[in-house]
Amino acid sequence: MTKILNAYNKISSLRERYYKASMGKDALIKLISETEVAEQVYNSNAIENSALTLEETEKILLQIDLDRYITEREIFETKNLARVVSYIDKRAKEQELTLPVILLLHKMLISNISDDIAGRFRKDNEFVRVGSHIAPDPKEVVGRLEKMLIEYNAASQENIIKRIAKLHLTFEYTHPFCDGNGRIGRVINNYILIREGFVPINIKFIDRKKYYEAFNEFDKNSATIIMEEIVGKALTNGYHKRLAYLEGKKIITLADYGKQNKLSHSNLINKANRQTIEAFLEKNVWKIGVLDE
Repeated sequence: MTKILNAYNKISSLRERYYKASMGKDALIKLISETEVAEQVYNSNAIENSALTLEETEKILLQIDLDRYITEREIFETKNLARVVSYIDKRAKEQELTLPVILLLHKMLISNISDDIAGRFRKDNEFVRVGSHIAPDPKEVVGRLEKMLIEYNAASQENIIKRIAKLHLTFEYTHPFCDGNGRIGRVINNYILIREGFVPINIKFIDRKKYYEAFNEFDKNSATIIMEEIVGKALTNGYHKRLAYLEGKKIITLADYGKQNKLSHSNLINKANRQTIEAFLEKNVWKIGVLDE
């Protein structure tokens, strides 16, 4: 719990620094967001067992031929999710998150993949399972999602990390769609974060094991502690990256930082993973911003 409380406090101060550093730098902020699309898509798809690499994801989005055969479904999964990520970056501040918005995002995600289920919730006998978890009856989906949004909005005085963690776990527990639940759930996280003036998060594929532990914890006792740690870490990482660019720091790899300062690389990686130093993951490489002397 101490770890989570520290994350709450840290996000507050990072957010304040971010607002100060971002004044008059809209073009740079837009550029950072655009360069993150491929990473968002790669990580979210990889969590759902996609075999595409980050480099292949980037090539698909840039319409560059790949060195191996990939299916039409993989191409649409990549392009559609990129479209959704870009869409929410522009539109989240314009419209509150509602069930029609969630359905629109799902339609964009699943179009040309499974048009018969795109943009609609599960119905009739469309039961789904994730691991050992059988999602609630389709008849309960709308009611559960409405309750999820009401509880999120009613808890406006609580820390954003706790609110996002609970909303995400509730959404995934409900599993409202026949397909695309994980990707839409992570998109919704960012829709709300952007709307409320925070930076978007990127839950990394390398954290997948812990991510699924968070769902098990919620299934067993409705606890959100592990997911709060994941959201807190991802949010801190997002601020560290943006601040490195916005505060005009020189960005170097953590390995080079260790060599220059005669510090243990493994110790630095450990601190980066715990986000106790201002390191961030960019294209699967740990980096840090340093001031030029």
